[in-house]
Amino acid sequence: MSRTELEKMQSGEWYSCLDPDLTVMRRRALEATHEHSHLYPSERGNIGPSLRALFAECAEDVRIEARFHCAYGFNIHLAEDVFLNVGCVILDTAPVHIGPHSMLGPNVQIYCADHHRDPELRKQHLEIAKPVTIGENVWIGGGAIILPGISVGDNAIIGAGSVVTKDVAAGATVVGNPARPI
Repeated sequence: MSRTELEKMQSGEWYSCLDPDLTVMRRRALEATHEHSHLYPSERGNIGPSLRALFAECAEDVRIEARFHCAYGFNIHLAEDVFLNVGCVILDTAPVHIGPHSMLGPNVQIYCADHHRDPELRKQHLEIAKPVTIGENVWIGGGAIILPGISVGDNAIIGAGSVVTKDVAAGATVVGNPARPI
């Protein structure tokens, strides 16, 4: 029996990101993020209701500033006291876990989607999903980019504007492009 593109995505295989069923799921996320970004703060609270309902896991005290974007939402796991500042983007084609007391600065981007290196296969809109894990009490400075498949250990700091291409050890501080320990 043939596997769906969603099943391929969830199992870490190459899949077509332009699959109609995946497009419907992305549309649902767009509607939830739109609601979150356009409700008056007094109506929205810490997170818009449709966005909260979309997440796989979201502690009651998680705070997400508007504007926020995610690809699907259903792969996002947010532990207690997580804060995402304005303009954060999570392309959650794979699970994204953000541990307790972690803070993401403005415009932090987390990418799980990776595209094929072969240009002919890339034209077929193939991508692969790699999970991202952010540990407990992590601080990620504004404008940082976390690439697919990265793990960031507890109590780590990622400097503003850094591009994280390799795992970050617990307690480490990394800066730059590519991000390196200081």
